[in-house]
Amino acid sequence: MQIYNSSREDILAAIRHNVPEAVQHPVIPVYRRTGTLKALFQEHLQKAGGAAHDVENAATAEAMLAQLHPMAKVICSAVPEIRGTRRIETVRDPHELADVDVGVVRAQFGIAESGAVWLTQEDLVVDSLGFLSQHLVVLLDPGQLVADMHEAYRRVRLDLTGYGCFMMGPSATADVEATLVHGAQGARSLNVFFLAESSAT
Repeated sequence: MQIYNSSREDILAAIRHNVPEAVQHPVIPVYRRTGTLKALFQEHLQKAGGAAHDVENAATAEAMLAQLHPMAKVICSAVPEIRGTRRIETVRDPHELADVDVGVVRAQFGIAESGAVWLTQEDLVVDSLGFLSQHLVVLLDPGQLVADMHEAYRRVRLDLTGYGCFMMGPSATADVEATLVHGAQGARSLNVFFLAESSAT
């Protein structure tokens, strides 16, 4: 029995003796970018198949939505700026969103280097609004743009939400015959309305 104890202690002692020295994590560099964050965001959003629009207030946003989607019958809104025809707060079952033509949400912030926006469970209210809607309109305060994913991850608070996702443009796939198709697994179009929260009225 003493032999086993000795062997065990020898092994543990060897492990303790050979623990590597602690090293500091690498410093994340600050990347210098040319152009304004807004211009970069618009450029990359367009490359992803989306589009951005400047709107002055809630009335302008309503008019722009009607212009972009004149045939929309069911507009499900999760924002106070746009009333829509259905309020997301009234939805109790995600299946109720199967007939939504346009979903309207507000993103917490956008990422200039990719044209992506950050949406959480609190923004969507019902998570499937972002994926069952035929088209998406995302309100975004232009003052809530960050340069890159390094800055974005500093703002993400997964401890405060049960779900969150980065969304970049409409759903797209080119798996079949290398033909780009939008709307294969989600929204067919994504339009970002630059509207500060203070400009709601």
